[in-house]
Amino acid sequence: MNKTIQLQDLGHKDYKETWDYQEKIFQEVLDIKIRNRREERQDETPNYFLFVEHPHVYTLGKSGDFSNLLLSEKQLEAKGATFYKINRGGDITYHGPGQIVGYPILDLENFFTDIHKYLRLLEEAIILTLAEYNIIGTRSEGETGVWLGVGTPFARKICALGVRASRWVTMHGFALNVNADLGYFDNIIPCGIKGKAVTSLNVELGVEKVNEEEVKEKILKHFSNLFESTFEKSKI
Repeated sequence: MNKTIQLQDLGHKDYKETWDYQEKIFQEVLDIKIRNRREERQDETPNYFLFVEHPHVYTLGKSGDFSNLLLSEKQLEAKGATFYKINRGGDITYHGPGQIVGYPILDLENFFTDIHKYLRLLEEAIILTLAEYNIIGTRSEGETGVWLGVGTPFARKICALGVRASRWVTMHGFALNVNADLGYFDNIIPCGIKGKAVTSLNVELGVEKVNEEEVKEKILKHFSNLFESTFEKSKI
């Protein structure tokens, strides 16, 4: 089992370009697995972890409700935002500057074959990262992602999750609001959940800007521990 994960930081990159790149890697890993099964081979499958920051974009999961987008096509253009219906689970979400997006493309057969456990560990990596800033992140029953103030009138979401998996290979992932412009969330019903607010790490800490590179390092540290893996920087 290969527990090394190739780390690539794509910087600021268009959503569709990144999605196409994810699909390319995802298919390459699937092809190795299919060939292994068909030809009774045991070739090692690679794992990847992509960091990226997108321009303003709204994405709707395959089971999502289009009515949760509260903007027309013209209004989207006016806000400099794009929209895509995509092949992950979950409903609608927003990505944009000041948000750390992580896309693990893992062959879970290198780690464990349990999608529920995978989602919970993604959440745990974020919860442990927030704890380093003295922010108490928790899960909300039946609502994937990481929340603050669950069980109070001030419940608010700080990290969204949405994944796709086939033959135990994953894609898509999480989006953590670090220095995000929360006004863009007013244009959707985030994740299809009405009456729940959204927040960002800088807002919770009462500062103008949080060091995003530092947050990434903390996420990787906890992810590595939880998945008992090692990261290796690779060329894009």
